[in-house]
Amino acid sequence: MTREQKDNLFVLIKSLSKSEKRQFKLYVGRLGVNDDSKFLTLFNILDKLSTYDETVILKKGIVKKQQLSNLKAHLYKQILISLRLNPSHQNARIQIREQLDFATILYHKGLYKQSLKILDKAKGLAIANEEKNVAYEIVELEKVIESQYITRSLSNRADELSIQAKELSQQNVLASKLSNLSLQLYGQFLKTGYVKNKSETKRITEYFNDRLPKYDINELGFREKLWLYKARLWYSFLTQDFLSCFKYASKWVDLFYENKDMIVLNPVFFLRGNHYLLEALFYLRQHEKFKEALIRFETDTNQSWFPYDDNIDGLSFLYIYNNKFNLHFIEGSFDEGLPLIDIVLERLKSYKNRIDEHHVMVFYYKIASMYFGAGENKKCIYFLEKIISNKSLQMREDLLCFSRILNLVAHYEAGLDYNLDVLIKSTYKFLIKMEDLYEVQKEFIKFLRGLGDIYPHEVKKEFIKLHKKLKEFEDDPYQSRAFLYLDIISWLESKIQDKPIGLIIRNKFYNVKND
Repeated sequence: MTREQKDNLFVLIKSLSKSEKRQFKLYVGRLGVNDDSKFLTLFNILDKLSTYDETVILKKGIVKKQQLSNLKAHLYKQILISLRLNPSHQNARIQIREQLDFATILYHKGLYKQSLKILDKAKGLAIANEEKNVAYEIVELEKVIESQYITRSLSNRADELSIQAKELSQQNVLASKLSNLSLQLYGQFLKTGYVKNKSETKRITEYFNDRLPKYDINELGFREKLWLYKARLWYSFLTQDFLSCFKYASKWVDLFYENKDMIVLNPVFFLRGNHYLLEALFYLRQHEKFKEALIRFETDTNQSWFPYDDNIDGLSFLYIYNNKFNLHFIEGSFDEGLPLIDIVLERLKSYKNRIDEHHVMVFYYKIASMYFGAGENKKCIYFLEKIISNKSLQMREDLLCFSRILNLVAHYEAGLDYNLDVLIKSTYKFLIKMEDLYEVQKEFIKFLRGLGDIYPHEVKKEFIKLHKKLKEFEDDPYQSRAFLYLDIISWLESKIQDKPIGLIIRNKFYNVKND
């Protein structure tokens, strides 16, 4: 797969909106530089290019090759300063940092009283917005200034600041331990996916318990609770306890609804919490709750009060459309879901510098699954090839594995069995490199390897045998997750009953719904 050369400065310029570009040029004008300034000329050149090309820049003659990196670095810095001044990027976090910078300048000028006044306001704002790390920095600077600015109340003030520093430090240490644990568990999940047996469950449980700090839930603030719910959520995901996933994702989302100001300050965490809530409901096949949660989620992100920037826009698209796919998978409404594909592919073009490759490939897997469910197997294969041929990709092993298995099934369904033996061998080689395969995967590969030796009139009998074997795994907590990536049982039933897979899944959905 050919990769377009990416340059950080070029990507930054291409991410700017029209108003941000206009603001940058106004900002440059205020600097007092003329219109022929080299870095402004470079900005205009890069703005007009469709792809980054250093040769084109050098041909313009504004700078020699040896000086280009310095000019680019200067332009990059000026764009960031301009963006920082843009009202659309102002939030409480930036305002607190700005006040801390102002107070530091005043302190160095010896204007202690003015500095302390600003710090006191900034500290109140930081604590109110759960910015306890910067609140601790502010207290530490207050201590330094108070030690030089002698007042009659210094002894009381010293005690007050010492107690405040200690409390903030303890809260920051707890939040740090919980955030570390959450991140480590998430990293483990990306690397290996769900646990596949009792020994893995035991290892993850010990890992989690050894690193979970002691806490009193009644003493935790918003930030500490958020990291606690995150850590517990990832532990629940890893151990495939989806009821607990639902429990902690609900606590996470409710925490934001109980503290609405935090949605505005931490919109990314709000988006992620909703995504994991929907994912848990998807795994639990709770259709009505899933639908309600998705509607509320999409409605909230479209409200005028909901914060907006490029990052939030990209993440909202990522989470909402992933779950729109999942809704069709629950319902078995594959044909109805096909129009989503064109929307997603078009939006992915505009988000190409904002959505990482892993998530793009997850979309491709969902698109392939949608086409497979709709019976469009060649289109399914086309998107699976994008995943399988991407040698640089770092994705979850289980997703890579099922991409290959679905590829085999789609080739079989499409009647492209002339190279099925080669595909089976390459898939088998890939799978044996993985540790602790699902039994579902082992049985399926065994079946496919023997498929070439079966007479056509005996194929249905073999489908029935495999179906019986795989049904044994359907309620096994360590094996059942395999059916969420690829509903092999429904596929087998479609072959046995000679009906489209979409119809089989849809009938199951309506039967469960009407029970």
